[in-house]
Amino acid sequence: MAEEAGTRRRNYCTWDDEMDAALLEVLVEHHNKGDHAQNGWKPHVYTHAIRNVKDKCNKDITKDNISGRMRTLDHHYEVVSKILSQSGFGWGWTNNRLSMDSNDVWDKYVEANKASKEIKSYKTKVIKNWESICIVYSKDHANGEGAKTGAEIAAEPLEEPIEVSPELAPKR
Repeated sequence: MAEEAGTRRRNYCTWDDEMDAALLEVLVEHHNKGDHAQNGWKPHVYTHAIRNVKDKCNKDITKDNISGRMRTLDHHYEVVSKILSQSGFGWGWTNNRLSMDSNDVWDKYVEANKASKEIKSYKTKVIKNWESICIVYSKDHANGEGAKTGAEIAAEPLEEPIEVSPELAPKR
């Protein structure tokens, strides 16, 4: 009866490293193909991700599960990227977590960002697949800045012609 009233039960899903790898494999592939719509991924990307997680991990997931996990990964990316932009921090590729010059550097960062209650957990948080997360969630994408239309290019003055050295014989 609750289903008839328009309410849905949440389908909770606990993600593991294998599922994350399967999801991120699809997201990186489609990111490289440009399969983003204006407000997110194109619908076929979700279908491919559901199928890939099922094939590789034998887990049934939904688009809502994927959306929730993507929000989590995006949040990790935002927090860790902000930390990495500060002096004294780096990424430990072997242990999949932040590295820092000293505990003092960390303590100063936490003090400066005490409004964020969760920040302390990132000192030891392991985040696997960081490279794939960076590819999918980085904001370094083409945005059209500097782009010109054909008419704008045609209206620009021509560059000066390149002078040919008289010693060089022209190619025929």
